[in-house]
Amino acid sequence: TTTGSSRPGSPSAGDIFLNTSTNVFEGWTGSSWIQISNNPFSASGGTETTSSGYKYHTFTSSGTFTPSTNGTVDALIVAGGGGGDGGSSYGYHGGGGGAGGAIVLSSYTVSAQGYSITVGGGGYTNQNGSNSSAFGNTATGGGTGGSEHGNGRSGVAGGSGGGASYTGSGGSGTSGQGNPGGVGSSGGNWACGGGGGKGGSGGNAPNNSNAGNGGSGYQWVNGSYYAGGGGGCTSGYGNPGSGQNGGGNGVINGSNPGTANTGGGGGGSDRPPVGGTGGSGVVIVRYAV
Repeated sequence: TTTGSSRPGSPSAGDIFLNTSTNVFEGWTGSSWIQISNNPFSASGGTETTSSGYKYHTFTSSGTFTPSTNGTVDALIVAGGGGGDGGSSYGYHGGGGGAGGAIVLSSYTVSAQGYSITVGGGGYTNQNGSNSSAFGNTATGGGTGGSEHGNGRSGVAGGSGGGASYTGSGGSGTSGQGNPGGVGSSGGNWACGGGGGKGGSGGNAPNNSNAGNGGSGYQWVNGSYYAGGGGGCTSGYGNPGSGQNGGGNGVINGSNPGTANTGGGGGGSDRPPVGGTGGSGVVIVRYAV
């Protein structure tokens, strides 16, 4: 037996050679070298599924991703969405929550070791979402919306920013991870802005009776959408904004959360109970099989 980056000369039948340039074992039949085996890339951790030639490891809670050997993976890292603001406890006229920041990795090189995976939770009303992290990359939790008596009526910065209450400013998003929240109207039914999403900014309230929609999310290679913003609310009557791609819809009196494990922002609310909680984050890793 021998190893090297090129085949040995003058082999005998039955000799085994590990080609270190291709990581493939070869054997000499007496007339030619043939491949004996190749240790394929595999890994453990999360919930494992296989589809269309790829193995997926989905982490809906924190855990460890452990490859068996060196290889390359694609990954999606989504933080928890920000809470939609509003409700009597936090100030009326709530903006939509911003989506959790989303980071996309393509052909990322990994080695045979354990990689810590952290999945962030969604933020409660008037709270940002929590960060998610994997492979040395951290996605920032979504920003909560603004309300009449909270955050100066402005949305809060985050992975994507929260939508503003009336006369406030939308929260800023994190570069490469999300987009800013929308702004509210200046009077009438106090229509509020939508939270930002990975795929677009939160909608501004177009007039006093119609709130802004959440910003669009992002479609990953598995075909699913993640990190959409929550819709803003209106007061008394009018049309609340729609949540997008996991973001909760805005309401007049109610609580619409973002969808779990999408990083969607919570919907804004005017009156009780409170704005919707942001959706929890997710980390997904895939590789060809």
